[in-house]
Amino acid sequence: MYVLITANRNYSSWSLRPWILMQGLGIAFDDRIEPFAQPVNYDAFRSFSPTGQVPALLHDGRTIHDSLGIALYLADRHDGVWPADADARAWAQCATAEMHSGFSALRNDCTMNVGVRVTPKPMSAALSANVARLRELFEDGLKKFGGPWLAGDRFSAVDAFFAPVAFRIRTYGLDVGAGQTWVDHILAHPAMVEWERQALLEAWREESHEVELAAAGVVTADYRTG
Repeated sequence: MYVLITANRNYSSWSLRPWILMQGLGIAFDDRIEPFAQPVNYDAFRSFSPTGQVPALLHDGRTIHDSLGIALYLADRHDGVWPADADARAWAQCATAEMHSGFSALRNDCTMNVGVRVTPKPMSAALSANVARLRELFEDGLKKFGGPWLAGDRFSAVDAFFAPVAFRIRTYGLDVGAGQTWVDHILAHPAMVEWERQALLEAWREESHEVELAAAGVVTADYRTG
C-alpha cells in the first residue's frame, strides 16, 4: 500500500499534484496529512522526507520525494499517468516539466489559498507573462488533442500538475481565455471538490501564508469555516 504524505489542503499546491493524480487514476493510498505548523517546517518534515518538504510517497521501504519524482515512480507501475498517444504524451511531459520548473511569478504573486477570493494587486510584467503562457498552453493542448483534458480525453499527470493553478486562477480571477473550459472542468472533478471541501474545513492558519495572501491583493470573500 502506498502512503502519501501531504500538508494543508488550503495552502499546499505541491501536495495536490500527486494526491489528485492518484485519486484521478484510482490508485489506492493511505492519506497522511502533516500540516504546516510554522513558517519553516524543515526539521519536522525531515522525519519523513530527505528534503524536509511535502509531498512524499512511502512504498516498499522507499521514500519517493518531490511531486515529479512521485509521478515518474507511479508511471513505472500504473497505466494512465501519461497519455497513450505518442504526440500527446510528449506534449504532456513537456508541459508538466515546464510547470514543475517555471511560473515563478505566479507562485510568488498568487499564493495558493483555496478558500478565498482576491482582487489582485496590479500584475507585474513577469506575472502577466506567466498568465499569457498559461492561456497559450491550455488553448494549445485543448486544440491539439480535443479536450476535455489538457492532453486529450483522459485525465493524466499534466492535468494533475496544473490542478493547483486552476485553484489560483479562480482565487485571483486570472484570465486564461479559452483555457477556462479546462479550468472549469478540473474544478468540477470529484477529487478537486473533495480537496476544496477539506480545505474549507481546516482550522489551521499559518501566519506566513496569510501574510503572503495579504500582499497579493484584497480579499473579497473568505469561505473557510474551520
